[in-house]
Amino acid sequence: MAEPSIKELQGERNRLWAEARLKGLPVGTPIRDRIAELDALIRDRKAASDKR
Repeated sequence: MAEPSIKELQGERNRLWAEARLKGLPVGTPIRDRIAELDALIRDRKAASDKR
């Protein structure tokens, strides 16, 4: 299976961030952890594409 693109990762991150804000979820919840994970993946992908 192909890895998701930066755009797809950002879309998932934005959806989760909206949900977390709406619910007022604190840091340390699974959704907020996934957002941090997505941030790292997006940062890594952007760095890799900049090196090309």
